[in-house]
Amino acid sequence: MASSASTNPAHAHFESFLQAQLCQDVLSSFQGLCGALGLEPGGGLPQYRKLKAQLNYWSAKSLWAKLDKRAEQPVYQQGRACARTKCLVVGAGPCGLRAAVELALLGARVVLVEKRTKFSRHNVLHLWPFTIHDLRALGAKKFYGRFCTGTLDHISIRQLQLLLLKVVLLLGVEIHWGVTFTGLQPPPKKGSGWRARLQPHPPAPLANYEFDVLISAAGGKFVPEGFTVREMRGKLAIGITVNFVNRRTVEETQVPEISGVARIYNQSFFQSLLKATGIDLENIVYYKDDTHYFVMTAKKQCLLRLGVLRQDWPEIDRLLGSANVVPEALQRFVRAAADFATNGKLGKLEFARDAHGRPDISAFDFTSMMRAESSARVQEKDGARLLLGLVGDCLVEPFWPLGTGVARGFLAAFDAAWMVKRWAEGAGPLEVLAERESLYQLLSQTSPENMHRNVAQYELDPATRYPTLNLRAVTPHQVQDLYDVMAKEPRRRPSDKPDAGKPATGTQEELLRWCREQTAGYPGVHVTDLSSSWADGRALCALVHRLRPGLLEPAELRGVGALEATAWALKVAEHELGIPPVLSAKAVVAGSDPLGLIAYLSHFHSTFKNTAHGPGGPEGPARQGFPGTSSAVLFLGKLQRTLQRPRAQENREDTGGKKPRLEGEAKTPSTEEPPVPESDVPPTPPSQHQEAGAGDLCALCGEHLYILERLCADGRFFHRSCFRCHTCEATLWPGGYRQHPGDGHFYCLQHLPQEGPEEDGGDQGPGSQDLPAAEEASMPSGPSPAVTPPEGTRAAPSPGQPTQPTRRLIRLSSPERQRLSSLQLTPEPELEPPPKPPRSCAALARQALEGSFVGWGMPVQSPQVLVATEEEQEQSASSSEEEEEEEEEAAAGETTALGSDMEQALVTLAKNSGTMSKYPTWQRTLLRRAREEEMKRFCKAQAVQRRLHEIETALGDLEAEGMKVELALRSQGGSPEQQNTLWMEQLLQLVQKKNSLLAEEAELMITVQELNLEEKQWHLDQELRGYLNQEGALKTPADRQAEEQLLKKLLDVVNQRDTLIRFQEELRLSELA
Repeated sequence: MASSASTNPAHAHFESFLQAQLCQDVLSSFQGLCGALGLEPGGGLPQYRKLKAQLNYWSAKSLWAKLDKRAEQPVYQQGRACARTKCLVVGAGPCGLRAAVELALLGARVVLVEKRTKFSRHNVLHLWPFTIHDLRALGAKKFYGRFCTGTLDHISIRQLQLLLLKVVLLLGVEIHWGVTFTGLQPPPKKGSGWRARLQPHPPAPLANYEFDVLISAAGGKFVPEGFTVREMRGKLAIGITVNFVNRRTVEETQVPEISGVARIYNQSFFQSLLKATGIDLENIVYYKDDTHYFVMTAKKQCLLRLGVLRQDWPEIDRLLGSANVVPEALQRFVRAAADFATNGKLGKLEFARDAHGRPDISAFDFTSMMRAESSARVQEKDGARLLLGLVGDCLVEPFWPLGTGVARGFLAAFDAAWMVKRWAEGAGPLEVLAERESLYQLLSQTSPENMHRNVAQYELDPATRYPTLNLRAVTPHQVQDLYDVMAKEPRRRPSDKPDAGKPATGTQEELLRWCREQTAGYPGVHVTDLSSSWADGRALCALVHRLRPGLLEPAELRGVGALEATAWALKVAEHELGIPPVLSAKAVVAGSDPLGLIAYLSHFHSTFKNTAHGPGGPEGPARQGFPGTSSAVLFLGKLQRTLQRPRAQENREDTGGKKPRLEGEAKTPSTEEPPVPESDVPPTPPSQHQEAGAGDLCALCGEHLYILERLCADGRFFHRSCFRCHTCEATLWPGGYRQHPGDGHFYCLQHLPQEGPEEDGGDQGPGSQDLPAAEEASMPSGPSPAVTPPEGTRAAPSPGQPTQPTRRLIRLSSPERQRLSSLQLTPEPELEPPPKPPRSCAALARQALEGSFVGWGMPVQSPQVLVATEEEQEQSASSSEEEEEEEEEAAAGETTALGSDMEQALVTLAKNSGTMSKYPTWQRTLLRRAREEEMKRFCKAQAVQRRLHEIETALGDLEAEGMKVELALRSQGGSPEQQNTLWMEQLLQLVQKKNSLLAEEAELMITVQELNLEEKQWHLDQELRGYLNQEGALKTPADRQAEEQLLKKLLDVVNQRDTLIRFQEELRLSELA
């Protein structure tokens, strides 16, 4: 065979084509191949069939077998599905090339134009399992032998473009290089077709090419005319990418990759980086491919401090412009970060070179990301219809830390090709557009977890990919504005909110009516307006009592002053209902801030207006749940008070579980007050600093506070922009900060100064503090019985302090552990109750270790897993004579049939019992699964962080808009009544939007707690295994003590994760109620 390949010129050209690693080499070798065979490139599927007929030696046959297997899928109809369709694809990026492959397999004539003349992007893309399988099925390993070998799940953009380029050339796609698409040229007369405006000087056949489908994959900076693009803006985010030369030495191959480390759950790593190098990052990723590829998010102040940026400019383009970036300082910056992340094991770091011969390093802004509001359009003129579709970055710009760009780009390419197939079948334009938009709604929600598990069954039909597919989610009527007939007057696009410009009427009157209904029947309460009726505090206490009975009897208000009653109601509403104050008790009593009071009461109304209550008056039954309340806000509020409680209890009398008292001095405790579940309500009115105009001035900067700017924390009001960590100036989120008792400043948990030697000097993070017990995290119907704490847990209460319910340990089943790791914390109703925990702390922690979530600590001795592993290996052994990639595909296909728990068990079992060395195929597959879990956690953290930044930006916009409306209302002077009503409605709408964003922010912070605890448990688990694997006789007393300390820490983390699970379960039950 070898002699035949060496003597046949066509075979030599084909081998050169397969091995070519530069774009120009690929094109020249393919041109030589076609010349040797007497073929014309760009001939479509007929060209492919002629190539296959004339190249029938062993090396070519293995590639033809793969491509034929794909082409023989029924959906392509033997290349006749789109035989009469002419397509123009703009852009030879990965998504444009992948779309061209599908269109060619459908039988369409495909012409592709690309403005570049070579591929030079070294940046590395993360691949989902289905993209790996898809590229293997197209012969990726024939073109690039190192494709996803071992545990690799990524590829450089350049290599991906090269292998897809080879496929489209073989399938007969016509490609033109150095040609820029500038727009569409409508048919000049009836009977002609649509053409493209191209620059600089396209050849005549290309300039006259008429097509009926345009697929744009030209990147985010170019979207064809007619498409509307929406901007998704967050906080300033500066990304830095760098590529170092990979010499492929033994030392370099042994350096582990970093699938992703994020500050949001691994603060100790970034704190160490900051101390060692002065570099302050949000995240970092390291992939090893053709180059050593690093990508990181840097903080602007750090870049300015280290001299990477010369000046701080408000304009992003000017800030990151070449004139403001110091190349030498940027190179030192990335070298130091990469060297620290890899422990210096890469040796001397030499920069790879970009297309211009410069060091391949760049700083870019991803503060704003663009997203097209529609994925397709149809234009028609003189009877000639043109279908336009978007794929790749011009459809949705990806958020790089999530690693979703190429995966969702491929999905969009498949969906666009399916649209073209439906178009060629004769489906109506509106029907085609409606189906495409229905698929587009699913795109941003897709992940490896919510798509079909068996990736080997993926085809062009979207039903093979999306489990919850509804092609009628968007109706033809809803996409009429996407169908433009140029001969007629253009249709006006309907607004998503047809009455957006018209204010809602009666909101203030509705609020007054609702407040009157809720307070009816209470003695001495007569609500006639939204100002003076609330001055004595009784109306507010009545409203709170109606929503949270049991804390205070109306008769107890006798003799209580207005200020004390109002302060109590504000605190209970915050602690028990999740409604933070926006004005002080003094302002309510004095009536000095009527707009603030209306905004505050509107929060009650929007939260509880749809909640049924008992009969009128104070005798209504206590409610068991609060569907309208943001339970996440309540949970984080209690967590924050838990963080502050140790110091507060040193300076106040213990209140235990007693009901809070309303008397201002509280010198004589009442002995007749019945106990209540909550102990966090303050026993005394707020301090003076809260009352003295706290709602009007920021406690930090002293500037005026408008209603939408007010953030209440620890009884004081701040600007959100002022409420930052005193050390790092990072935004402080609920449950993630503490106030230092010495200097009075607020700190994030990472930079909180140590108070004394008794505090743990370990990793300070959101999950490193005790979480409030589940009984404190929600609104129970009654006090819970005390539970005897296990040995080694929380110390007993001091004498004189009433016994508090302790946190009960819940043993988690495997489905619950898996759901926790994926942040889906709803247990199945048929699960058995958890077993009674053992009393021994060591035994308890060991059991928790063996059953720890996320699959990192399954028992080593597991006969069922051993049998399953052997059975699966026997099934894959039958294919041992095939090439390596076929073995990996078989193993991957078998693994998808396993449950998530079994899969995770296999990962750990193989690591700990020597299975890896016995079964090399399983070793590669299982280690890849472990990397996917690590990447999944990183992606979740980055998605949360991005959304938190978007919320912060949106809140800033709301504050600016609210300030204008509030100023207009306060200076209404001679404004007509109708205008004042309009402004008031606008203000209340802004308040409602703000409250909704704050509730979402709180839910995201719960996710942060979960991720932090998950990461901390993983590290404790790994550290503890080092001690458990030691021989008992070889352990020193220090080793035993360290092991016991780790066991206790692990137990504490497990208990905290249990608390989160119970919180989520109580939330689910309250929502069902």
